[in-house]
Amino acid sequence: MLRLVQMAGIDSKSRRTAVHSRDILERACLYADLKAAVADLQLVFAATSKRRKNFPSLSLKEAVAEMFRFPASTRIGLLFGNERTGLTSEEMQCSNFRFIIPQSGKQPSYNLASAVLLTLFHISTFKDLMDDRYKERAVVKERPLSRKEQEECIRLVLDKLEKKRFIHETNRQHMMEMVYDLFGRLTLTDKDRKLILALFSKSIGD
Repeated sequence: MLRLVQMAGIDSKSRRTAVHSRDILERACLYADLKAAVADLQLVFAATSKRRKNFPSLSLKEAVAEMFRFPASTRIGLLFGNERTGLTSEEMQCSNFRFIIPQSGKQPSYNLASAVLLTLFHISTFKDLMDDRYKERAVVKERPLSRKEQEECIRLVLDKLEKKRFIHETNRQHMMEMVYDLFGRLTLTDKDRKLILALFSKSIGD
């Protein structure tokens, strides 16, 4: 399902040019902000054209392989940013993993349609090449919590660290990005959440 953020609607030009794909536009959902758009998803993979200091990236091939390590019922989303500016660091916080699509030449990035097409093509190709035995071995991880629940857990950790002044004004942005990256890649499960809440409530009291 297509999810669009901060758009008032889908204009008539888009409908005219969506050859054989109008049904996708008809089912598209509009959201006021990114957190709302990913709230019910359990894994989010964000595409980026450049490497970020606090948000390490996978290659596209690695990212697709990671997707198939989770049960088929896992709700996975692909996040693409504004075609001109890409994703901000704050928007990166709404993802679990980041990936870069390789390319040759000096062009710094793909246009949005090409990036989406290449990503979906790799996912489709990877799925077609998997035999049943590989599928059984590949699923090694449990389904994560929803992004909303992951966010709530991360916010609790950040609040505790701020109260202990481990996070302060001079390092807040840097530390927040590192915490979001760490807990995003951990793909927290309900069991993980219970452990983290117990650890932080006992070892880092108010």
